[in-house]
Formats: sequence, structure tokens, C-alpha cells
Amino acid sequence: MVNGSFVIDAHCHIYPEKIAARAVAGTDAFYGTTARCPQGTIGELLEVGVRAGTDHFIVQSVATTPKQVRSINEFIAASVAAAGGRLTGLGTMHPECEDIEGEISHLKALGLKGIKIHPDIQARPLDHAGFLKMYACCEKEGLPVLMHTGDYRYDYSNPNRLIPVLEQFPDLTVIGAHFGGWSIWEDATEQMAKYPNLYVDCSSSLPFMKHPEIAAELIHKYGVHRVLYGTDYPMWSPVEELEHFLALNLTDDERQQIFWKNAKSLFSLSDSIFQTETV
Repeated sequence: MVNGSFVIDAHCHIYPEKIAARAVAGTDAFYGTTARCPQGTIGELLEVGVRAGTDHFIVQSVATTPKQVRSINEFIAASVAAAGGRLTGLGTMHPECEDIEGEISHLKALGLKGIKIHPDIQARPLDHAGFLKMYACCEKEGLPVLMHTGDYRYDYSNPNRLIPVLEQFPDLTVIGAHFGGWSIWEDATEQMAKYPNLYVDCSSSLPFMKHPEIAAELIHKYGVHRVLYGTDYPMWSPVEELEHFLALNLTDDERQQIFWKNAKSLFSLSDSIFQTETV
């Protein structure tokens, strides 16, 4: 807990130990970064996350090919089952899967609470026909979709791609990572804050804005009821990300809304996780 508040980190990537180092290095190469947490494993996440005061973690990974989807989803589900109530899992999808409906049924049967996609790393625009089919299924099933959004270098996940999706699927819950537009935070917020089915998280954003007060302004434009707390582990240190978040000019009630209340509602989290003891 942090200052008496339960904390859910809603944006964490984990990988099987045998490939974790390669996966982390691949993300570093894509963004030109050096991961603050180089292991990318469940053990490291729990160690550094608990040190930061985090109580619960929403974990996910990204399929770069269709054949990876099922193995990743089964890995995430097994990790959740082994973690003693500390983790909630999101499945992944690839827009070129042959049986999108079948894969969504499978991940639901595994107990996963939503879907994570990364159009930029998957090199498919978020309005790709396969993704559109996935959104229709998720809208029908009530599954939220957490997606990477925004990159000044590409045209896979910027507002021009996302706005038509928000309009075509008004009952789909979309969580736009990085305030709805990594590296184009203010422009994305200006264009998309009006869409009630768009939620955002604050991961990979707070240290990189021109002025610290910008993040608080963006939070208030979306509304605190539509913002999730996330660190983008293993790219960044959960301890440092928490420090950046606590420096924002927010009330205690606003912090609690972002720390846990919104994630609890969006991912239909059980009350039992709030009785889980910190390890």
C-alpha cells in the first residue's frame, strides 16, 4: 500500500524465464531504451513492485505472430494461477489469427480478464480488419482491450486510427496506454478525451512530458474515473514511476481512484484480492 491506499499496477509485461532477456532486449531495441528492470520475470516484478508498495499487478505480453497467441495466453494464465492472488492476467491477440473468435473463447476460459495488443510492435494498424473482428467479439463479450497507443514515428496507433474504432464500437471498453498517445500525449488527449468508451493509463509518460503539471491536466481532461495507474514494467522502475505519480497535483481521493478503483471496475476484480497479504 502507498499512503494507506491499495495500489494496482495495471500495465506490466512478463515473460517466461527462458526468453525473458531476449524479449526485454527486443523492446529496448524497438524504443532505443535500456530497461530499468532487465529480467522481465514474475519474480522480479513481485520483488520490485512490492518494494514500491504495489499490491496487485495486471500482467500481459504481446504476440508478434499468430502462432504465439495461444502459448502466451496459457503462460499468462499459469502465472496468475501460481501467484497466490497477486496477479490478474490479460490475454493477447494477433490480427492475423485464423480463428479470432476461438482464441477469444479460449482466453476467456483461461480466466483472463481482457486483451492486450501493441499495433506498433505487431506492425499492424489498430484498425486492421482482424483487429476490427476482435473488437466486435470483445464488445459482445464485455472484454476490455488495453492497447498501446501513439508514436510519432509510425501510423499504426495514433488518434486517426483509434477515433473510428471508438465510434464504430461505442460499447467496447478501450484502454489507451500512455494517455492515449505515447509521445503525442497532449494532441491525443485533445482529440479523444470526449469519447466515453476510452480510458487511459499513465505508463511510460510522466517523466517525459515537458512540464510535470501537464500530466495532471491530462488526467483532469479525461476525468480521474477514466485513468489507470501503470508502470510499463520492466521498461521502468516501479519505485521511480510511483515517485513521479505522487508528485502530481492530485487529491488523495483522486489518487485512490487511479491507484485501484478504476482497475477494479474495468477488469471486474474480485474483492478477495484486497485481502491478499503483501509478500
